[in-house]
Parts: sequence; C-alpha cells; structure tokens
Amino acid sequence: MKKGYFGKYGGSFVSAEIEEELKRLDEAFCRLKKDKVFLNELKTIMRDFQGRPTPLYFCKNLTKKIGGAKIYLKREDLNHTGAHKINHCVGECLLAKHLGKTKIIAETGAGQHGVAIATVCALFGLDCDVYMGTVDIEKQKINVEKMKLLGARVVPVSAGDGTLKDAVDAAFEAYAKEYKTAIYCIGSVVGPHPFPTMVKFFQSVIGKEVKKQVKQKENKLPDYVVACVGGGSNSMGIFSAFLKEKSVNLIGVEALGKGNKLGDNSATIKHGKLAVYQGYKSLVLQDDSGNIADAYSIASGLDYPGVGPEHAYLHDRKRATYVAVSDTEALNAFYTLTKCEGIIPALESSHAVAYGIKLAKTLSSDKVVVVNLSGRGDKDIDFILNNQKTKD
Repeated sequence: MKKGYFGKYGGSFVSAEIEEELKRLDEAFCRLKKDKVFLNELKTIMRDFQGRPTPLYFCKNLTKKIGGAKIYLKREDLNHTGAHKINHCVGECLLAKHLGKTKIIAETGAGQHGVAIATVCALFGLDCDVYMGTVDIEKQKINVEKMKLLGARVVPVSAGDGTLKDAVDAAFEAYAKEYKTAIYCIGSVVGPHPFPTMVKFFQSVIGKEVKKQVKQKENKLPDYVVACVGGGSNSMGIFSAFLKEKSVNLIGVEALGKGNKLGDNSATIKHGKLAVYQGYKSLVLQDDSGNIADAYSIASGLDYPGVGPEHAYLHDRKRATYVAVSDTEALNAFYTLTKCEGIIPALESSHAVAYGIKLAKTLSSDKVVVVNLSGRGDKDIDFILNNQKTKD
C-alpha cells in the first residue's frame, strides 16, 4: 500500500510548499515514534498529567436493565479535560517541542479538542490559536471559556455554516501562513498525510488498554467494539488494537441527525461519495453537483461532512461495520446512561451508547460489548437544558 494511502483513500493534496513541510513533519514523526526518550516522555505525561490508563467499566445496572450482552464502557471521559482528544494533543505538542515549534494551530467543534490542546499548550508553554465555528461557539460556551482561561486565543469562524468543517478550513489556511513556526494539531484522523497516521498512533493507546483490560475481566476478547464516528479519532484509536482480531466485530456509529435527507445528518459513510476534501481523499457528503453538502448533528463533534480515510477503507474491506443513530436515539441514550449508571456522556459518545444498547439487547448474556465513552457530557448540559425548555 502506498504510503499515506488506505486503498484509494488518503494521500496529500496541498500546495508544494506545504507538502515539503508535511514531509519534514512525517520524517520527524517516523523517527520519534521509535525513539525511547520521546516515548518514555509521552508515557510519563499520559500517566501523571493526563490520568492514563483509563478504566474499563462494567455497566452492571444498564446490563441488568436491558438484558442481553454485558456492556462495558472504556472511560475516556475520565481523562484530564474530559475526553479522548488529549491523547493526540499530548503527542502532537510533544512533537512540536522536539521540532522547535513555538505555536499550535487547531480547530474544534464540540470544544473538547480545543480544551485539550489549550491545556497541553499551557503545560508546554506554547502559543495556541483555536479556530471554532460561530454556531459551535454558541452551543459550547463552557468550553470556549475554558480555552480562554487556559491562555488560548479562540478565533470565531463565521464562513459557511459556522461549524466544524469551516473551522478546519480556517485553521488550515492559518497553518499555510505560519508553518515555519507552528504545527497544525488536527483534531481527528483526517487531513493530508501524515495527520491520519499520526493521530491514529497517539490514539491507539485506547485500544491497547482495552485489549489488556477486557482479558483481565472476561478472560477473552470482546465480541463487539462500538465507537462513534465523526472524523473518527476515538473509533480508530479503539479499533486499532483489534484490526487483526477477526473474532472482534468493529462497529462505527455515525450521526443520522434528523434523518436521511442531505443536510439533515453527518452519516458520511452511509451517504458520502469519493472526493478530495481539505487535503485528503475520502468519502464526503456532496450534492448532485459535487458541492460539499452541509452536515448536521446535535453533537458538534460529529457535525462534519468527511470521514477519516482509514474508516472509508475499513468499510470497503468490510472489516468494520458502520451504522447511524438519530438525534433522538442519542438523547435517549444520554438520559438512560445518566440515570442508570450515574455517568453523564458527551452527546458524541451517546451515539455509541445508543447503538451499544440496541446491539446488546439482541445478544446472549455470554457476549461482551465494549463501548468507547469518548467524552463526558458536562459541555452539553446547558444546550440540553435549553433544548428541553424550548420543547416544553
């Protein structure tokens, strides 16, 4: 397989100047990911600052309530900053320090990536610009204030529909002007090579831990691993350890939003078509004329019209199955997990919880379903309460 590609997906479609910088970044990453000093420093920060390993939690109450398979949660919500995003933020900021860069440029949708990158930049003494769509800024006010408190500059993006895809565009434009002193810390397994490979590498800690933990608890591998998919970082992180384990079924859960109509969802693998988008080739939501379509989800972190190229490849190879969950189903799962287990999930993670519940009901009690709880729902409380008031 050609470097930077997953089958026909991936690659790097950028200007010649940026391409040279990305080659230097790739060379540094390939060298450092084998360097014991770098890896030990990464491990120490993840353990002492971030709080790894995160637990694998058996949902006793939920399993009893719904019947069927045992449901476990990989508690990425217990990471410092409240989500899996800090995994690659620590890695990429450490890479930036080794390269002598002084600034991080990033984008965020739900704000979890923004808070994570602002946190790590504060730790490392790096300047930090976070680009965020105006719609998401309004939905995620708490995370916006956290980023500012941590010393980051939050740059509002009003272009397009003011959501994640527009924030990515703006961040990459800024990176093209500042690449000599800055690194673009992309928030998912998307973008031009080497970003999908880098983010997967730093997120792979999730899958490695789960593989060890579930064997200790159940003396076997899980039967199903379930994770939400927007760009696909948390899902690729947990899937990575099981790609060669054919007995483990991998389920990616996209956002069906309001339904199957174009513009009402973010179900890219379900409805997308092949295109070059934001410097990489993958499945992308498009209209009949080939224009990038608006994506929608109640979860800001899933509100993105593209998907990581390796996810598209896994779909083609039938190694992973991709399903879609509606806003209503995700909200129901949010309330169910909160009331049943005392765990408040992010709306993004609620999509995976919703499908995990649906799946477990169809399986026998000797089966094990692991759901990646990619983030906690503190950031979504105001939005959910306001949404309730509107409905009332």
